[in-house]
Amino acid sequence: QVQLVESGGGLVQAGGSLRLSCAASGRTFSSYAMGWFRQAPGKEREFVASINRSGGITYYVGSVKGRFTISRDNAKNTVYLQMNSLKPEDTGVYYCAGTPGVAGAGAEEYEYRYWGQGTQVTVSS
Repeated sequence: QVQLVESGGGLVQAGGSLRLSCAASGRTFSSYAMGWFRQAPGKEREFVASINRSGGITYYVGSVKGRFTISRDNAKNTVYLQMNSLKPEDTGVYYCAGTPGVAGAGAEEYEYRYWGQGTQVTVSS
């Protein structure tokens, strides 16, 4: 069992930046593929980015490519989402997710076993 706790959300103007962090409990974080999802008001949760266990392979949804960067520090049991050039349509609750025992994970929610409680990101125009 692992617990995931997100932080770093907040209110930012369009064009600004935020860095989200997701801290994981436990000693096996390096064996987890990790991802970020988001849910805008009135919409279904959607995939944002994922990273494999070593951090060498990343995937992004098209709408954030070139603006967001997912990374991880296995020594700190933490995965990050650096968000630049933020747009109002990036507003939503951002969730960290993880799954053990696989080299990498993709864009489907069912691939992830553990989820954080979410952190709110609001981008004003």
